[in-house]
Amino acid sequence: MLSLRKAFASVALIIGLSAGMVGAAEKTAGLDQTGKPDLKSAGALAFGPEGVLFVGDAQGAALFAIGVEPGAKATSPSEFHVEGINTKLASVLGTKPNEILINDLAVQPGSGIAYLSVSRGTGPNADAIIAKVTPAGELSIVDLSKVQFAKIALTNVPGADVVDRRGNSPRKESITDLHYIDGRVFMAGLSNEEFASKLRAITFPFASADLGTSIEIYHGAHGNFETRAPVRTFTPFTVNGEPHLLAAYTCTPLVTIPLSQLKAGAKLRGTTVAELGNQNRPLDIISYEKDGQNYLLLANNNRGVMKIGTQNLEKQTGITSPIKGTAGLGYDTVKDLKGVEHLDKLGTTSALLLVRGDDKNLSLQSIPLP
Repeated sequence: MLSLRKAFASVALIIGLSAGMVGAAEKTAGLDQTGKPDLKSAGALAFGPEGVLFVGDAQGAALFAIGVEPGAKATSPSEFHVEGINTKLASVLGTKPNEILINDLAVQPGSGIAYLSVSRGTGPNADAIIAKVTPAGELSIVDLSKVQFAKIALTNVPGADVVDRRGNSPRKESITDLHYIDGRVFMAGLSNEEFASKLRAITFPFASADLGTSIEIYHGAHGNFETRAPVRTFTPFTVNGEPHLLAAYTCTPLVTIPLSQLKAGAKLRGTTVAELGNQNRPLDIISYEKDGQNYLLLANNNRGVMKIGTQNLEKQTGITSPIKGTAGLGYDTVKDLKGVEHLDKLGTTSALLLVRGDDKNLSLQSIPLP
Protein backbone atom coordinates (compact mmCIF):
# COMPACT_ATOMS: atom_id res chain seq x y z
CA MET A 1 0.00 0.00 0.00
CA LEU A 2 2.75 2.37 0.89
CA SER A 3 6.28 2.51 -0.41
CA LEU A 4 8.39 4.77 1.77
CA ARG A 5 11.39 4.70 -0.57
CA LYS A 6 9.65 5.30 -3.86
CA ALA A 7 11.47 7.81 -6.01
CA PHE A 8 9.72 11.04 -6.84
CA ALA A 9 10.27 14.10 -8.95
CA SER A 10 12.47 16.83 -7.56
CA VAL A 11 10.61 19.19 -5.26
CA ALA A 12 10.47 22.89 -6.00
CA LEU A 13 11.01 24.98 -2.92
CA ILE A 14 9.09 28.22 -2.84
CA ILE A 15 10.29 30.73 -0.30
CA GLY A 16 8.87 34.14 0.32
CA LEU A 17 5.43 35.54 0.81
CA SER A 18 2.96 32.73 1.45
CA ALA A 19 -0.40 31.99 2.97
CA GLY A 20 -1.32 34.39 5.67
CA MET A 21 -0.21 37.65 4.02
CA VAL A 22 -2.67 40.45 4.41
CA GLY A 23 -3.68 42.00 1.12
CA ALA A 24 -6.39 44.34 0.05
CA ALA A 25 -9.10 41.82 0.83
CA GLU A 26 -11.53 42.46 3.63
CA LYS A 27 -10.63 41.22 7.06
CA THR A 28 -11.72 37.72 8.00
CA ALA A 29 -14.38 37.66 10.72
CA GLY A 30 -12.85 37.02 14.14
CA LEU A 31 -9.32 38.09 13.22
CA ASP A 32 -9.10 41.39 15.07
CA GLN A 33 -5.36 42.11 14.87
CA THR A 34 -2.88 42.71 12.07
CA GLY A 35 0.82 42.21 12.50
CA LYS A 36 3.12 39.48 13.77
CA PRO A 37 1.58 37.03 16.27
CA ASP A 38 3.89 36.41 19.24
CA LEU A 39 3.97 32.64 18.86
CA LYS A 40 6.29 31.03 21.40
CA SER A 41 5.66 27.58 19.91
CA ALA A 42 3.57 25.99 17.18
CA GLY A 43 1.93 22.70 18.10
CA ALA A 44 -1.56 21.32 17.46
CA LEU A 45 -3.26 22.61 14.29
CA ALA A 46 -6.87 22.71 13.13
CA PHE A 47 -8.74 24.53 10.39
CA GLY A 48 -11.83 26.53 11.28
CA PRO A 49 -13.91 28.87 9.11
CA GLU A 50 -12.55 29.41 5.60
CA GLY A 51 -9.23 31.20 5.77
CA VAL A 52 -8.63 30.54 9.48
CA LEU A 53 -5.96 28.22 10.89
CA PHE A 54 -5.93 27.58 14.65
CA VAL A 55 -2.51 27.06 16.22
CA GLY A 56 -1.95 25.80 19.74
CA ASP A 57 0.95 27.56 21.47
CA ALA A 58 1.67 25.43 24.54
CA GLN A 59 4.87 27.26 25.46
CA GLY A 60 3.12 30.61 25.30
CA ALA A 61 -0.08 29.23 26.88
CA ALA A 62 -2.26 30.66 24.12
CA LEU A 63 -4.50 29.74 21.22
CA PHE A 64 -4.05 31.67 17.97
CA ALA A 65 -6.33 32.04 14.97
CA ILE A 66 -4.25 33.01 11.93
CA GLY A 67 -5.54 34.13 8.55
CA VAL A 68 -4.34 32.03 5.61
CA GLU A 69 -5.14 32.08 1.93
CA PRO A 70 -8.20 29.95 1.16
CA GLY A 71 -6.36 28.20 -1.67
CA ALA A 72 -7.73 27.04 -4.97
CA LYS A 73 -10.54 24.55 -4.66
CA ALA A 74 -9.66 21.04 -5.78
CA THR A 75 -12.41 18.93 -7.34
CA SER A 76 -10.71 15.89 -5.81
CA PRO A 77 -7.61 15.79 -3.61
CA SER A 78 -4.34 15.04 -5.36
CA GLU A 79 -1.99 12.36 -4.11
CA PHE A 80 1.06 13.31 -2.02
CA HIS A 81 4.44 11.69 -2.44
CA VAL A 82 6.95 14.06 -0.86
CA GLU A 83 9.99 12.39 0.63
CA GLY A 84 12.55 13.95 2.96
CA ILE A 85 10.27 16.78 4.02
CA ASN A 86 12.32 17.34 7.19
CA THR A 87 15.52 17.67 5.15
CA LYS A 88 13.87 20.12 2.77
CA LEU A 89 12.50 22.17 5.65
CA ALA A 90 15.93 22.26 7.26
CA SER A 91 17.47 23.46 4.00
CA VAL A 92 14.90 26.25 3.63
CA LEU A 93 15.38 27.33 7.25
CA GLY A 94 19.17 27.18 7.14
CA THR A 95 19.64 24.46 9.71
CA LYS A 96 20.14 20.70 10.05
CA PRO A 97 17.40 18.03 9.90
CA ASN A 98 18.04 17.05 13.53
CA GLU A 99 17.20 20.65 14.50
CA ILE A 100 13.74 20.36 12.91
CA LEU A 101 10.69 18.94 14.69
CA ILE A 102 7.34 18.64 12.88
CA ASN A 103 4.70 18.87 15.60
CA ASP A 104 1.46 18.44 13.65
CA LEU A 105 -0.12 18.50 10.23
CA ALA A 106 -3.53 19.66 9.04
CA VAL A 107 -5.02 19.46 5.55
CA GLN A 108 -6.80 22.62 4.42
CA PRO A 109 -10.36 21.66 3.46
CA GLY A 110 -11.12 22.09 -0.21
CA SER A 111 -7.61 22.88 -1.41
CA GLY A 112 -5.89 19.68 -0.26
CA ILE A 113 -2.82 21.67 0.84
CA ALA A 114 -0.98 20.41 3.92
CA TYR A 115 0.04 22.80 6.70
CA LEU A 116 2.80 21.82 9.14
CA SER A 117 3.64 23.23 12.57
CA VAL A 118 7.40 23.16 13.05
CA SER A 119 9.98 23.86 15.74
CA ARG A 120 13.32 25.17 14.48
CA GLY A 121 15.83 24.44 17.20
CA THR A 122 15.34 22.67 20.52
CA GLY A 123 14.04 23.59 23.94
CA PRO A 124 11.67 26.35 24.99
CA ASN A 125 13.42 28.96 22.83
CA ALA A 126 12.91 27.10 19.54
CA ASP A 127 11.45 29.18 16.70
CA ALA A 128 7.78 28.57 15.85
CA ILE A 129 7.30 27.98 12.12
CA ILE A 130 4.23 27.30 9.97
CA ALA A 131 4.91 25.72 6.58
CA LYS A 132 2.69 24.50 3.80
CA VAL A 133 3.16 21.82 1.17
CA THR A 134 1.17 21.25 -2.02
CA PRO A 135 0.56 17.78 -3.46
CA ALA A 136 3.08 18.67 -6.19
CA GLY A 137 5.73 19.01 -3.48
CA GLU A 138 5.96 22.82 -3.48
CA LEU A 139 7.15 23.84 -0.03
CA SER A 140 6.80 27.35 1.41
CA ILE A 141 7.12 29.01 4.79
CA VAL A 142 4.13 31.05 5.91
CA ASP A 143 5.21 34.65 6.32
CA LEU A 144 3.94 35.63 9.76
CA SER A 145 5.41 39.13 9.76
CA LYS A 146 2.10 40.77 8.84
CA VAL A 147 -1.00 38.61 9.07
CA GLN A 148 -4.53 38.90 10.33
CA PHE A 149 -4.82 37.02 13.60
CA ALA A 150 -6.52 36.71 16.96
CA LYS A 151 -5.21 35.40 20.27
CA ILE A 152 -6.72 34.09 23.48
CA ALA A 153 -4.47 33.50 26.48
CA LEU A 154 -4.91 30.56 28.85
CA THR A 155 -4.59 31.31 32.56
CA ASN A 156 -4.79 28.07 34.56
CA VAL A 157 -1.86 26.24 32.95
CA PRO A 158 1.42 24.93 34.43
CA GLY A 159 4.10 27.58 34.86
CA ALA A 160 6.85 27.80 32.27
CA ASP A 161 9.50 26.92 34.89
CA VAL A 162 7.60 24.01 36.50
CA VAL A 163 8.96 20.46 36.13
CA ASP A 164 7.50 17.16 37.26
CA ARG A 165 9.30 14.47 39.26
CA ARG A 166 10.86 13.14 36.06
CA GLY A 167 12.21 16.57 35.15
CA ASN A 168 9.69 17.09 32.31
CA SER A 169 7.81 20.34 31.73
CA PRO A 170 4.02 19.91 32.04
CA ARG A 171 3.70 23.30 30.32
CA LYS A 172 4.45 21.54 27.02
CA GLU A 173 1.27 19.51 27.53
CA SER A 174 -0.99 22.47 28.27
CA ILE A 175 -2.27 21.96 24.70
CA THR A 176 -2.10 18.43 23.31
CA ASP A 177 -4.75 18.51 20.56
CA LEU A 178 -7.53 20.69 19.21
CA HIS A 179 -10.50 20.65 16.82
CA TYR A 180 -12.94 23.25 15.55
CA ILE A 181 -16.58 22.16 15.80
CA ASP A 182 -19.62 24.35 15.11
CA GLY A 183 -18.17 27.66 16.20
CA ARG A 184 -16.03 26.41 19.08
CA VAL A 185 -12.43 25.26 19.40
CA PHE A 186 -12.19 22.18 21.61
CA MET A 187 -8.77 21.86 23.16
CA ALA A 188 -7.21 19.16 25.34
CA GLY A 189 -4.29 19.53 27.74
CA LEU A 190 -3.10 19.98 31.31
CA SER A 191 -3.97 22.68 33.81
CA ASN A 192 -2.13 23.73 36.97
CA GLU A 193 -4.92 22.34 39.14
CA GLU A 194 -4.91 19.11 41.17
CA PHE A 195 -7.56 17.74 38.79
CA ALA A 196 -5.18 18.49 35.93
CA SER A 197 -6.67 16.90 32.80
CA LYS A 198 -8.77 19.50 30.97
CA LEU A 199 -10.96 19.89 27.92
CA ARG A 200 -11.70 23.47 26.94
CA ALA A 201 -14.40 24.80 24.61
CA ILE A 202 -13.47 28.26 23.31
CA THR A 203 -15.96 30.17 21.17
CA PHE A 204 -14.68 31.75 17.96
CA PRO A 205 -14.53 34.71 17.44
CA PHE A 206 -12.65 34.72 20.72
CA ALA A 207 -14.30 36.35 23.71
CA SER A 208 -12.82 34.77 26.82
CA ALA A 209 -10.69 31.78 27.75
CA ASP A 210 -12.56 28.72 29.01
CA LEU A 211 -11.12 27.45 32.30
CA GLY A 212 -12.01 23.97 31.09
CA THR A 213 -13.84 20.87 32.23
CA SER A 214 -11.85 18.50 34.44
CA ILE A 215 -11.87 15.03 32.89
CA GLU A 216 -11.64 11.80 34.88
CA ILE A 217 -11.35 8.38 33.27
CA TYR A 218 -11.07 4.77 34.38
CA HIS A 219 -7.85 3.22 33.09
CA GLY A 220 -8.37 -0.53 32.98
CA ALA A 221 -4.72 -1.38 32.35
CA HIS A 222 -3.73 0.61 35.47
CA GLY A 223 -6.76 -0.48 37.46
CA ASN A 224 -7.70 2.97 38.75
CA PHE A 225 -9.34 6.31 38.03
CA GLU A 226 -7.07 9.00 36.62
CA THR A 227 -7.41 12.77 36.64
CA ARG A 228 -3.89 13.96 35.75
CA ALA A 229 -3.26 12.16 32.46
CA PRO A 230 -3.98 14.42 29.47
CA VAL A 231 -5.92 13.44 26.39
CA ARG A 232 -3.24 12.77 23.78
CA THR A 233 -5.41 13.02 20.67
CA PHE A 234 -9.13 13.12 19.93
CA THR A 235 -11.66 13.29 17.11
CA PRO A 236 -15.30 14.39 16.90
CA PHE A 237 -17.81 11.55 16.70
CA THR A 238 -21.58 11.08 17.02
CA VAL A 239 -22.83 8.54 19.58
CA ASN A 240 -26.57 7.82 19.80
CA GLY A 241 -27.22 10.96 17.80
CA GLU A 242 -25.29 13.15 20.27
CA PRO A 243 -21.97 14.91 19.49
CA HIS A 244 -19.05 13.41 21.41
CA LEU A 245 -15.28 13.42 21.41
CA LEU A 246 -13.45 10.11 21.12
CA ALA A 247 -10.26 10.63 23.11
CA ALA A 248 -7.15 8.44 23.29
CA TYR A 249 -4.82 8.37 26.30
CA THR A 250 -1.38 6.89 26.91
CA CYS A 251 -1.38 3.11 27.49
CA THR A 252 -4.13 3.22 25.64
CA PRO A 253 -7.70 3.87 26.89
CA LEU A 254 -10.21 5.12 24.31
CA VAL A 255 -12.87 7.28 25.95
CA THR A 256 -16.15 8.90 24.86
CA ILE A 257 -16.90 12.40 26.17
CA PRO A 258 -20.24 14.13 25.39
CA LEU A 259 -19.86 17.72 24.22
CA SER A 260 -23.03 18.77 26.00
CA GLN A 261 -21.42 18.05 29.38
CA LEU A 262 -18.33 20.18 28.85
CA LYS A 263 -18.91 23.10 31.20
CA ALA A 264 -16.29 25.51 32.51
CA GLY A 265 -15.29 24.53 36.05
CA ALA A 266 -17.22 21.25 35.96
CA LYS A 267 -15.90 17.73 36.53
CA LEU A 268 -16.82 14.96 34.11
CA ARG A 269 -16.13 11.24 34.00
CA GLY A 270 -15.66 9.90 30.48
CA THR A 271 -16.70 6.41 29.42
CA THR A 272 -13.82 4.07 28.63
CA VAL A 273 -15.00 2.06 25.61
CA ALA A 274 -11.72 0.33 24.78
CA GLU A 275 -8.34 -0.61 26.18
CA LEU A 276 -6.03 -0.89 23.18
CA GLY A 277 -2.84 -2.08 24.88
CA ASN A 278 -0.32 -0.62 27.32
CA GLN A 279 3.27 0.59 26.82
CA ASN A 280 2.00 2.77 23.99
CA ARG A 281 1.38 6.43 23.24
CA PRO A 282 -1.30 7.44 20.74
CA LEU A 283 -0.08 10.09 18.28
CA ASP A 284 -2.99 11.10 16.06
CA ILE A 285 -6.53 9.97 15.23
CA ILE A 286 -9.16 10.54 12.53
CA SER A 287 -12.68 9.22 12.01
CA TYR A 288 -14.09 8.32 8.60
CA GLU A 289 -16.84 6.46 6.77
CA LYS A 290 -16.28 3.64 4.31
CA ASP A 291 -18.76 1.23 2.74
CA GLY A 292 -21.51 2.55 5.00
CA GLN A 293 -19.55 1.93 8.23
CA ASN A 294 -17.70 4.33 10.54
CA TYR A 295 -14.10 3.72 11.56
CA LEU A 296 -11.24 5.30 13.48
CA LEU A 297 -7.64 5.35 12.30
CA LEU A 298 -5.24 5.72 15.22
CA ALA A 299 -1.46 6.16 14.85
CA ASN A 300 0.68 5.04 17.79
CA ASN A 301 4.34 5.16 18.75
CA ASN A 302 4.57 1.49 19.70
CA ARG A 303 1.55 -0.35 18.26
CA GLY A 304 1.43 0.76 14.67
CA VAL A 305 -1.70 2.13 13.02
CA MET A 306 -5.01 0.73 14.28
CA LYS A 307 -8.23 0.56 12.28
CA ILE A 308 -10.99 0.55 14.89
CA GLY A 309 -14.53 -0.44 14.03
CA THR A 310 -17.23 1.55 15.80
CA GLN A 311 -20.26 -0.57 14.89
CA ASN A 312 -20.73 -1.65 18.52
CA LEU A 313 -19.81 1.66 20.09
CA GLU A 314 -23.34 2.64 21.09
CA LYS A 315 -23.80 -0.71 22.86
CA GLN A 316 -20.38 -0.72 24.48
CA THR A 317 -20.46 -0.97 28.27
CA GLY A 318 -17.90 1.27 29.93
CA ILE A 319 -14.81 -0.44 31.35
CA THR A 320 -14.76 0.01 35.13
CA SER A 321 -12.56 -2.82 36.38
CA PRO A 322 -8.93 -3.89 35.84
CA ILE A 323 -8.13 -5.71 32.61
CA LYS A 324 -5.08 -7.32 31.08
CA GLY A 325 -4.31 -6.90 27.42
CA THR A 326 -7.14 -5.38 25.39
CA ALA A 327 -10.87 -5.01 25.94
CA GLY A 328 -13.91 -3.22 24.53
CA LEU A 329 -13.84 -2.10 20.92
CA GLY A 330 -11.56 -4.23 18.81
CA TYR A 331 -9.09 -3.19 16.14
CA ASP A 332 -7.00 -4.42 13.24
CA THR A 333 -3.40 -3.33 12.80
CA VAL A 334 -2.78 -1.92 9.31
CA LYS A 335 0.44 -3.81 8.74
CA ASP A 336 1.52 -1.86 5.65
CA LEU A 337 1.64 1.40 7.59
CA LYS A 338 4.76 1.80 9.70
CA GLY A 339 6.40 4.85 11.23
CA VAL A 340 3.28 7.04 10.99
CA GLU A 341 3.66 10.04 13.32
CA HIS A 342 0.75 12.26 12.23
CA LEU A 343 -2.25 11.94 9.94
CA ASP A 344 -5.27 13.86 8.67
CA LYS A 345 -8.10 13.25 6.24
CA LEU A 346 -7.45 14.21 2.64
CA GLY A 347 -10.94 14.57 1.22
CA THR A 348 -13.42 11.81 2.06
CA THR A 349 -11.60 8.76 0.72
CA SER A 350 -7.92 9.35 1.48
CA ALA A 351 -5.60 10.18 4.36
CA LEU A 352 -2.36 12.12 4.45
CA LEU A 353 0.40 10.63 6.60
CA LEU A 354 3.64 11.97 8.00
CA VAL A 355 5.86 8.89 7.95
CA ARG A 356 9.31 8.31 9.43
CA GLY A 357 11.30 5.84 7.38
CA ASP A 358 14.04 3.46 8.45
CA ASP A 359 16.55 6.15 7.50
CA LYS A 360 14.83 8.55 9.98
CA ASN A 361 13.75 10.88 7.18
CA LEU A 362 10.14 12.06 7.14
CA SER A 363 7.82 11.82 4.16
CA LEU A 364 4.33 13.03 3.36
CA GLN A 365 2.40 10.15 1.82
CA SER A 366 -1.28 9.88 0.88
CA ILE A 367 -3.17 6.59 0.99
CA PRO A 368 -6.72 5.40 0.34
CA LEU A 369 -8.56 5.08 3.65
CA PRO A 370 -8.29 1.39 4.62
